Amino acid sequence: MMALSASPPADGSLITRLPPVRGRYAVDVDLAAVTWFRAGGRAEVVFRPADAEDLARFLAEKPADVPVTVIGVGSNLLVRDGGVAGVVVRLVRSFATVSVEGTSLRCGAGALDSAVSETALRAGIAGLEFLSGVPGTIGGALRMNAGAYGRETRDVLVEAEVVTPAGEVRRLPAAALGLTYRHCALEEGVIFTAAHLQGEAGDPEKIAARVAEVKASRSETQPVRARTGGSTFKNPPGAKAWELIDRAGCRGLTLGRAQVSPLHCNFLINTGGATAAELEALGEEVRRRVREATGVDLEWEIRRIGRPASEDGHD
Repeated sequence: MMALSASPPADGSLITRLPPVRGRYAVDVDLAAVTWFRAGGRAEVVFRPADAEDLARFLAEKPADVPVTVIGVGSNLLVRDGGVAGVVVRLVRSFATVSVEGTSLRCGAGALDSAVSETALRAGIAGLEFLSGVPGTIGGALRMNAGAYGRETRDVLVEAEVVTPAGEVRRLPAAALGLTYRHCALEEGVIFTAAHLQGEAGDPEKIAARVAEVKASRSETQPVRARTGGSTFKNPPGAKAWELIDRAGCRGLTLGRAQVSPLHCNFLINTGGATAAELEALGEEVRRRVREATGVDLEWEIRRIGRPASEDGHD
C-alpha cells in the first residue's frame, strides 16, 4: 500500500487524476482487513479526508467518471472479491468526535455508535442506550436508519450534516432524510459527515443498567465474537427474518467456509478463509429456501459492494 498526499505521481494510474487534498490517498488497499467479515477484495484508491471541507473539495474537483464509495468500520458490509473500482472514502479521526450540549450530542459520522452511547451514559443522557447494541458508526446508522431493542436512529435525530456529490456542504433536518425501516431516502452519493442527536435527562444508574442489559442480550443472542456482518436480512412486515430462516431449515447451513450462525440464523459467519462469493452465495441460498418454504422474499440488510472476482481482470 502506498500512502500519498497532495500531488500524486504521474504514472498513468487513477491516483494521477485525483485532485490535491489535505487528507491522504492510499493505493491498492486490502478491504478485507477492515471489514468484520475479513473477506473480499481490494480498493483501487482509498481517500481519508482531513475534514468535511477537504471531502467537499475532493468531490467538487474529482473527475466526473470516477466512482466514489463510502465505508465506515465495515460492520454491515460485504466487499466482493473483485474489489472496488474508483475511490473508497473512509471517515476517520476528525470525523469521530462526540461532544455534549445539554441533553444532546454532536457526533461525527465516523464516531462509533457504542462510543456515542457511552458518552451519553457519562453525561446522564437517556434515550441513546440502544446504540450500544448497534455495531458500526453514526454515518452508517444514518444511511440505514439503524436500530435495535425498540428504537431507531430517526427517534433521536435532530439534523444531519452532509456533503453532496457536487461538493456542497449542507445541514438537513431529520425529516428531510426520509428515514424508514432500514432505509434513507437521500441519494447514495450523499455522504454523511455529522449528526445532532437528542436525548433527555436521565438517572445515570438507570442508563447504565439499560446499556448493560442491551450488551448482555446482544452477547447472549448474537455471534458477536465471530467474523460476521451483523443482521443479514431485513425483517419483512409482520415477521422476523431469523424465524423464517429457521423455519426453512437453514440454521447452521454451510457453503464452503461460510455458515449460517447456529446461534442466530440471521447472521452469516466466515468460519475461516471464506470468500465474499461464498458468503453472498450462502445468503442467496437462504433467500431461495425461505422463498420456497414461506413465500417471503427476504431483502438484504448487509450492504454489498464491488465486483465479483470474475470481473477483477485477474481470473
